[in-house]
Amino acid sequence: MTMNAMSAPAAKPPPGRKRFPAEKRREQLLKIAVRLFSERGFEGTTTKSIAAAAGVSEGIIFQHFATKEELYKNILDYSAKESGIEEWEEQLRAYAVREDDEALVRSMVERILQSDRKDPQFQRLMYQAVLTGHPLPKIMAQRIMPFHQFLCAYIAKRQKKGVFRKCDPNVAVHAILSMPSYYGLAKSIFGMDLLKQQERKLAESFTRLILGGLRAARKPARRRNRPLFPESHAGNPVNA
Repeated sequence: MTMNAMSAPAAKPPPGRKRFPAEKRREQLLKIAVRLFSERGFEGTTTKSIAAAAGVSEGIIFQHFATKEELYKNILDYSAKESGIEEWEEQLRAYAVREDDEALVRSMVERILQSDRKDPQFQRLMYQAVLTGHPLPKIMAQRIMPFHQFLCAYIAKRQKKGVFRKCDPNVAVHAILSMPSYYGLAKSIFGMDLLKQQERKLAESFTRLILGGLRAARKPARRRNRPLFPESHAGNPVNA
């Protein structure tokens, strides 16, 4: 090796391009892809536009994702990781073991409200996919199904114990999820925020309403029939 080769400075990346470890670059591409797909849809977003927004060549994208479709589908895993969904599901299962109905329902309500607030881009991406007929929502539904079945099983268990009123557990699950989901939909799509409440208070109100509908009505305590004219211990009428 010549002295010149030994003393030559290391090659620098092109101006405007930042070197990232492979995992960081992958996360960066996914984050940018979520934003662009949510704005333009799957067909309206090109890998070239994603690369330009990331400040890399298009070839860099294909080093991490074989196709645009693969990149699109990996958004689900990225979103789940970012939101900490696995830890949250473990928390729900702990509530279920303790049969803490209020904590379980409140946790689900808060999760939906927080998701709408913290990750509106992912919500818009799903709307785009539905409108354009992309199968991504169906893939999402398949992943959600085990969670839905877990909730149905919990509700059925509480029904057997007489805590929840009798109904189709599937209907009950939809009732739980639809209240906060509709609020988020009305707010993000139609700009309707008629409630104007803090998220914490809103979650408390939704939780009370949901549990009020789920819980079985309490049976009135039975009263012992007493004689109209009670008798004394001696067998004589009182005040005789």
